[in-house]
Amino acid sequence: MSSFLVVVNGEPYGSQSAWSALKFCETLLAQGHTLEQVFFYQHGVLNASRMLMPASDELDLSPRWHALHQQHKVPLVSCVSAGLRRGIIDAEAAEDGGLDSANLASPFILGGLGELVTTMQQVDRTVQF
Repeated sequence: MSSFLVVVNGEPYGSQSAWSALKFCETLLAQGHTLEQVFFYQHGVLNASRMLMPASDELDLSPRWHALHQQHKVPLVSCVSAGLRRGIIDAEAAEDGGLDSANLASPFILGGLGELVTTMQQVDRTVQF
């Protein structure tokens, strides 16, 4: 079995990237592989917003990412720099910026490109969506 890092560059709605990445993650775990981390980068950081509210007849990816983390303890890391540029912030960044609230969804955490590179060195395969 192999260990994987999955990088999500696509927004949750408007492209197939996030959905494809989620299905890939679920499938590789079901097959017994190890998923070390899912790293959300570029527009992919929008998946980490707690403010997503798709229509009732649309697929809601948020609970599926949450379940992936809960069931398999997979870290969901949102790039801090890409997030700041797109308005995805945690409580600390909101306070530092004088904002009254944060919108980083639990269980997502913020991380940098250094964390991505470190994980890339530790896994057998990196797959990007």
